[in-house]
Amino acid sequence: MEDPITISDDEIRKRYVPRVVDAEIKEMLEIFGAVQISGCKWCGKSWTGVAHSQSSVYIGSPKNRALADTDPDAALRGEEPRLVDEWQDVPALWDAARHNIDFSARRGMYIFTGSVTPPLESTRHSGAGRFAPVKMRPMSLFEAGDSSGAVSLSKLFQGERPASSMSEGSYMKVVKLICKGGWPAGLNQDEKKAMLISKKYVEMIINYDFSKLDGVKRNPATVRRILRSLARNNATEAKISVLANDVHDADMPMSPITASGYLDVLKKIFVIEEQEPWLPDIRSKTRQRTSPKRHFVDPSLAAAALRLGPEAVFQDVETAGFLFESLCYRDLCVYSAPFMGNVYHYRDDSGLEADAVIEADDGKWAAIEMKLGYTKVDAAAANLIRLKEKMVGGGAPEPIFLMVICATAMSSYVRKEDGVYVVPIDCLGP
Repeated sequence: MEDPITISDDEIRKRYVPRVVDAEIKEMLEIFGAVQISGCKWCGKSWTGVAHSQSSVYIGSPKNRALADTDPDAALRGEEPRLVDEWQDVPALWDAARHNIDFSARRGMYIFTGSVTPPLESTRHSGAGRFAPVKMRPMSLFEAGDSSGAVSLSKLFQGERPASSMSEGSYMKVVKLICKGGWPAGLNQDEKKAMLISKKYVEMIINYDFSKLDGVKRNPATVRRILRSLARNNATEAKISVLANDVHDADMPMSPITASGYLDVLKKIFVIEEQEPWLPDIRSKTRQRTSPKRHFVDPSLAAAALRLGPEAVFQDVETAGFLFESLCYRDLCVYSAPFMGNVYHYRDDSGLEADAVIEADDGKWAAIEMKLGYTKVDAAAANLIRLKEKMVGGGAPEPIFLMVICATAMSSYVRKEDGVYVVPIDCLGP
């Protein structure tokens, strides 16, 4: 994708590929004075911002940054909604915009986009009540045109059964989608070129992003090692101490405190996400685990950090399984956003677990297992039934549905023996 500064906003709007988050942004602009779109680099924030704006200022341009540093109000002038891209480079823009919203009482004035979480002390006000936060991620399979979207997650939460839809997926096809990633710049690119995006992204993190965030120079070799450790432990609840020990050696020792600092940076630049545990209020003799799972924001980054291409991932079924789980987690987060669903995981001391539990804002919940192979569906369904029985027996409401997402099922269907939904990942949509 070209730098938006080098092409016109009108050209961007013509070439824009719609995103699931568009509806949320439109609604928030009708309610709040501004929308803050945050997410990792290269996930499409700028183009999405342009699609919803009438004018723009790109703070990444030295000329525009100098203007914003000197006179934030001047940078904010323009037809509304006005896109302010990479605003965090000049935090004073936030307070100036908040002031303008307060004293104009208009809605939909600004769209702020940023790929770094700025320090709290950089702005004088949180923006609560003025800015509506919106999270963006790399493209889901549906947005990229790699899923039919025939099975709508939103409709499942409304009580509809999954539509019958044939899958075009296979184990190798899913592995290739994992390695390609959900980068808008990879659309219409051949496989080799698309995979270069993730490789270059990892190099950018190692050699540039860490130092830019806080000005602290870090050894690129150590950054590379922590990324590889996180990739090896992707989609797991690995403790900080485990990551530190994984990186530690005689030449480059690392304490858990230091490892935690690296993780904080990766979260601030939206490279690593934590899938929080689901903690239902139920009667139970077993203790629920409270550790989050960690995922790269896109599974292609984990593959790139491990220097694995499709053939290598294909041969390593265990690694492929964890990367597939991150692919499903990414897409579920995108698809559940329209109904404000949160994607958790569940595990307790008895060994009972679920790869994902989606809880909507009205209390409805669904449990999901993610399996590469169709032969694993029976065991996954039985596990979901056990989870349902425990939750309901402990006082929780009945789940709205139970589902197994897989890579190799031929079609979506409802199991006759237990009512569990089986849905191929390339049939799932918002």
